[in-house]
Amino acid sequence: MGKCRRKRLHLRNLYAFKGRKSTFQEDHSHIGGPGFSRVVYCNEPNSPASERRNYAGNYVRSTKYTPASFIPKSLFEQFRRVANFYFLVTGILSLTALSPYSPISALLPLGFVITASMVKEGIEDWGRKKQDIEMNNRKVKVYDGNGIFRREEWRNLKVGDIVRVEKDEFFPADLLLLSSSYEDSICYVETMNLDGETNLKVKQSLEVTSSALHEDSDFKDLKAVVRCEDPNADLYTFVGTLDFEQQKSPLSIQQLLLRDSKLRNTEYVYGAVVFTGHDTKVIQNSTDPPSKRSRIERKMDKIIYLMFGVVFLMSFIGSIVFGIETREDRVRNGGRTERWYLKPDDAEILFDPERAPMAAIYHFFTAVMLYSYFIPISLYVSIEIVKVLQSVFINNDILMYYEETDKPAHARTSNLNEELGMVDTILSDKTGTLTCNSMEFIKCSVAGTAYGRGITEVERSMAMRSNGTSLVDDDLDVVVDRSGPKIKGFNFVDERVIKGNWVKQRDAVVLQKFFRLLAVCHTAIPEINEATGTVSYEAESPDEASFVVAARELGFEFFSRTQNGVSFRELDLTSGKTVERVYRLLNVLEFNSARKRMSVIVRDEDGKLLLLSKGADNVMFERLAKNGRKFEEKTREHVNEYADAGLRTLILAYREVDENEYIEFSKNFNEAKNSVTADREILIDEITDKMERDLILLGATAVEDKLQNGVPDCIDKLAQAGIKIWVLTGDKMETAINIGFACSLLRQEMKQIVINLETPHIKALEKAGEKHAIEQASRESVVKQMEEGKALIKGSKGASSHEAFALIIDGKSLTYALEDDFKKMFLDLATGCASVICCRSSPKQKALVTRLVKTGTGKTTLAIGDGANDVGMLQEADIGIGISGVEGMQAVMSSDIAIAQFRYLERLLLVHGHWCYNRISSMICYFFYKNITFGVTVFLYEAYTSFSAQPAYNDWFLSLFNVFFSSLPVIALGVFDQDVSARYCYKFPLLYQEGVQNLLFSWKRIIGWMLNGVFTALAIFFLCKESLKHQLYNPNGKTAGREILGGTMYTCVVWVVNLQMALAISYFTWVQHIVIWGSVAFWYIFLMIYGAIAPSFSTDAYKVFTEALAPALSYWLTTLFVMIFTLIPFFVFKSVQMRFFPGYHQMIQWIRYEGHSNDPEFVEMVRQRSIRPTTVGFTARRAASVRRSGRFHEQLKKNFIAF
Repeated sequence: MGKCRRKRLHLRNLYAFKGRKSTFQEDHSHIGGPGFSRVVYCNEPNSPASERRNYAGNYVRSTKYTPASFIPKSLFEQFRRVANFYFLVTGILSLTALSPYSPISALLPLGFVITASMVKEGIEDWGRKKQDIEMNNRKVKVYDGNGIFRREEWRNLKVGDIVRVEKDEFFPADLLLLSSSYEDSICYVETMNLDGETNLKVKQSLEVTSSALHEDSDFKDLKAVVRCEDPNADLYTFVGTLDFEQQKSPLSIQQLLLRDSKLRNTEYVYGAVVFTGHDTKVIQNSTDPPSKRSRIERKMDKIIYLMFGVVFLMSFIGSIVFGIETREDRVRNGGRTERWYLKPDDAEILFDPERAPMAAIYHFFTAVMLYSYFIPISLYVSIEIVKVLQSVFINNDILMYYEETDKPAHARTSNLNEELGMVDTILSDKTGTLTCNSMEFIKCSVAGTAYGRGITEVERSMAMRSNGTSLVDDDLDVVVDRSGPKIKGFNFVDERVIKGNWVKQRDAVVLQKFFRLLAVCHTAIPEINEATGTVSYEAESPDEASFVVAARELGFEFFSRTQNGVSFRELDLTSGKTVERVYRLLNVLEFNSARKRMSVIVRDEDGKLLLLSKGADNVMFERLAKNGRKFEEKTREHVNEYADAGLRTLILAYREVDENEYIEFSKNFNEAKNSVTADREILIDEITDKMERDLILLGATAVEDKLQNGVPDCIDKLAQAGIKIWVLTGDKMETAINIGFACSLLRQEMKQIVINLETPHIKALEKAGEKHAIEQASRESVVKQMEEGKALIKGSKGASSHEAFALIIDGKSLTYALEDDFKKMFLDLATGCASVICCRSSPKQKALVTRLVKTGTGKTTLAIGDGANDVGMLQEADIGIGISGVEGMQAVMSSDIAIAQFRYLERLLLVHGHWCYNRISSMICYFFYKNITFGVTVFLYEAYTSFSAQPAYNDWFLSLFNVFFSSLPVIALGVFDQDVSARYCYKFPLLYQEGVQNLLFSWKRIIGWMLNGVFTALAIFFLCKESLKHQLYNPNGKTAGREILGGTMYTCVVWVVNLQMALAISYFTWVQHIVIWGSVAFWYIFLMIYGAIAPSFSTDAYKVFTEALAPALSYWLTTLFVMIFTLIPFFVFKSVQMRFFPGYHQMIQWIRYEGHSNDPEFVEMVRQRSIRPTTVGFTARRAASVRRSGRFHEQLKKNFIAF
């Protein structure tokens, strides 16, 4: 490869990361000890010393199974389910003489169900396998030892390999950075896949490697040894040493490039592979997501255990009766057996009166096998199939597809579909979730004058609440020009400063310094489009990008970063022409959450040293010099107004630096950053803190993080559905409150319960610095405020049940509220409020609040967020929803379902959630109904035959009932049924409360379906038995035997359970018609085909239909009569319920049926007959208006009477 010209950009003195020359301190003293034993021979991956280490390869596997482990491991997974294990035991018992049916008829359905589940597991795992193949087959340039870098697949990398990674490529393993295209060997890395952050990180190699390794050919004789820590999950630390050219140098995280991060704004880097495959830090960090099961699934397990109890109880009782009957058989008849047809004299144990106790024990095992049909063998696999198909519908819903980013909804797990219809509380992040996390520069305050005429969404909401004052003087005779294309990050409109008009302002000099600071004080990287000449920027955050864009649009265009500093174009005040200026960039004092500010030290063209700084108001105002506070009062006013308008603000200030002062600072700063001691960061903070003092105020910026489209309407609709909405944000309380009003989370009628620690007493203690006293006073204050809030809510319930409250609490107060002694009080207070906003919340607090709500209420919680700081909250909640926004994919990868916009939550919950809950609930109830119907007929027939373990049906009739004759209709119900249409789900959002209160899967409804099954079975058995008891069945005089009675009963069961399905379905499609009537038709087809097979296989079913059942009129009449008799009670019950005791969804069905959907009075009446009163949103406002007029109760009474 030819020589590459290295970029000459010296940045080693700019940043506060460790210097390239540093001495050993105690941090590296434990190299070679326990936990620090890894040795890497660079450029010698195949040497004997390397191979003896036997490090992991770079092949990464995320699959659950391997080809060798798939069968045993998946079988183990299937038989962990108690129902499947039960059927395995009965299948094994069917191989013994105790079996009432043939072994193959028991084992074949079980094999079918297990195989279907294993195929589903295999398909899902194959999807993961394909992702692994794509990842492992990526290619990177690897040094081959002959001066050439050849492209190799990632999976073939070994520890010690030298690789060359080029711009916009991912790092294939954890690499030690050796050198880069920049002369100082820095590089820019994007770690979005690791921590969700989109900002670029700066990495830098050691000088000892970068000075020697420039080109591909330099690596021919490279020999180096790395001794470092063993593989671990810590992304932010790395301890090691490098032995190279007889020098031993310390290594830190600054030299480590992590797998799955991306190289940005750097042409290429060289690196040595240190950790591969599952030893890399990103894989070490990957943990299996917490196992989540829906409440319905957990309740279904309880029903299964109940059915087991019923089966064992029936078997136990039947065995006792059988033992007594067997013992008394000969006694009653003077030595002769009454049940001679059972041939007791030939029996070894069963039916032998001499061994009645043992016969009873053996009968118990036989009965357990016979009654196994009470347990639906295909229930689990059917539910899995249904949930997968439901997820397909969610993934392909065009109304949840976001065209701008080409992102559809993605159900990453299908286990929680029905849980979407049961959400009681939503806990939401704000930035990037409710808002776009796409910042726009919209206003600014310079020299005490407010600029910017844009109106924010919060201001519009404020205007609706009250008559607020404008943030810009309204008496100016101006015309606002809003023409021109929309510019990302810039929504500033003010003719006083745009198009160079700032030079005409009274404070033009201050304006110039203000915009210069925006153009210089940042870490953005310019990218020039060679075709168009336009400049775009890569910035650490959306805020910073908006500042640089704003400076460019206002005439201060930053366009280049060189080794000497930064270059920008501006309008010269003297000449009136655009000139290029170059500021030498000396130091960058980086932003972090503790400092809350960022500064640069530059030297301008006149040789002056300047410190330019921007940061949070509470940090910056206290750093102003006495002579630098000229505009402080006005600027504070504007900052407060901007916060009220929901804007994010920063204060801009500067000062001139004395040469001697800078020399001293530079010396101390370099010493501190080159230190590797434990207090390095503290030293740096102390030195920078001294420098960032005595500043002169320039003004403030205000950027808007715009609400996502549809957020207010979505929140309003969810609130109408009775869902409580909590917002957990890191923003200021004022900003969060105003965002709450803008998105209709708060409304004017609400009483706000505000809990904070801004009391004079606590402020005085904070000034005194008495830590223990501060904690005690803060705790007492929070408890007192919570008690006052609870009293306020309790008092309102006595006076009026329609009062709505909102709880707003800050992060400091939340720390005490979440303590074990007070968290129940906090939860009681919060659950009594319609809306809850937690401000200044840390990621840990978000997770703790989510856990508190989930465990404390026992209701379903849903967390929604878009950033890495939301991962704990998403995993802690019952359902985690990830927003695929601009903060990376960490939240999405940790979520259960991913959507592109918050507004799609409305359709996901109110439509898909309600449908899935209704379908799964009805499906499980129906499953148990049909199995109880079938199982009770088997039990009754056995009881009728004195518990002789005689099955009522042919072996294959028994086996195929759940698999072929009744399963497809219930699967179709779970996939396609709709109790109400999507339009009515939106129109009547309170319908959603049926799922929150679990009305459709309550024990009352479950037992009701079970009793319906018992009644149906009793009717089928006795009607069939009695109708065939006293008559000749055919012209030859033959009476009905077991095969005739069994065939008739089985026909009735197939007809009744499928017709019951037809009555239960609310929304018929052609699929339902095919599977319902097809199941019935398939029974007759099967009966004819099976009956035509030789008697050695078909046994007593041989030609039973064609020669016995079909020709007999009584067979058809009995079937018809039984169908009518068994279904009339259910039909009458549903009719009475619909007419006199309708559920909420049944009211809506009546509206649709009677054509009242466009009758506003009738619709409003049904809205008012809610399961839960609404306290948030437009409906609540209307209801409050009616109440205030004094007509509410009278109108409601009239409506109920009319209904």
